[in-house]
Amino acid sequence: MKIIVDAMGGDKAPEEVVKGALNASNNPEIEIILVGDEKKIRPYLKDSDKNIEIVNAQEVITYDEQPVNAIRKKKDSSIVKGLKMLKDKKAQAMVSAGSTGALMAGGLLILGRLEGIDRPAITTLCPTAKGPILMLDIGANSEVKPKNLVQFAVMGSIYSKEILNKYNPTVGLLNIGTEEEKGNSVVKTAYSELKQISSVNFKGNIEARNIFDGDFDVVVCDGFTGNIFLKTVEGFGMYIFHQLKNEIKKSPRYLAGAALLKPAIEKIRSSMDYSEYGGAMFLGVDGVLVKCHGSSDSKAIENGINVAYNSVISSINEKLREGLKSVTEKGE
Repeated sequence: MKIIVDAMGGDKAPEEVVKGALNASNNPEIEIILVGDEKKIRPYLKDSDKNIEIVNAQEVITYDEQPVNAIRKKKDSSIVKGLKMLKDKKAQAMVSAGSTGALMAGGLLILGRLEGIDRPAITTLCPTAKGPILMLDIGANSEVKPKNLVQFAVMGSIYSKEILNKYNPTVGLLNIGTEEEKGNSVVKTAYSELKQISSVNFKGNIEARNIFDGDFDVVVCDGFTGNIFLKTVEGFGMYIFHQLKNEIKKSPRYLAGAALLKPAIEKIRSSMDYSEYGGAMFLGVDGVLVKCHGSSDSKAIENGINVAYNSVISSINEKLREGLKSVTEKGE
């Protein structure tokens, strides 16, 4: 299987991206195509790295550029070249830690949408007391209509079942209360429509504080809400571990206790580490496109490539097409 990797995407590109790609290429079923400035990529490769191909791209789309304009103007960028190769079936998937906006714009303009989808969504795995759950959208769509939330729920349910192996996954709408009448008009309308869809195991609203209980397998929201939630959790987790570290240093007794608790602390830290989960898939674009965190190190890139690999193996887009078609045909 050929997987395109945007070698210039992310804060630590190209070094960490290349290292992660090399680690992933240890899987004999994976062939990596690195897209980016060859002169900057070559120093991190050896002659013995046979499973790696380089496609030269001289331009880079930065985070502060207007996404649509950048996609249209920077034809020789790693993102545009990679997406066009994916569109032309020169590979089965693409992974990037680059600009989220550019990837979404490029995904829509170059790859197109799956039939039945108005707006693709970005997914992420969120740690809970009962294991990771799926959350979407986490940044692709700041404003949505009720039908978008319904489509997110359908796609999330299929992804959770096929990739996360959740039988009949439970789906909830992120809201300011659990009662049906809570929330704005968009969420309330989506709630009513989701109740009518038999293929989605919709269990109602969920408040943010209850997400970590793990009682819902899929949590659906607009991209503005999802992104704020995600970054708040990420920042709070960093704060807690920073404070814990500072307090432990204040006392020999604390240090002794910390030594005993270290395995447990590391397990908790690992469960909250984005690099462990790899990347977030763009659900709804016509191709397997995985977005890694902008600060991804080699481990996160490697795991992102593995997410792409597993998505291709499971034929996730074909199953999304079937699921969306079924809902449309039933008029649900």
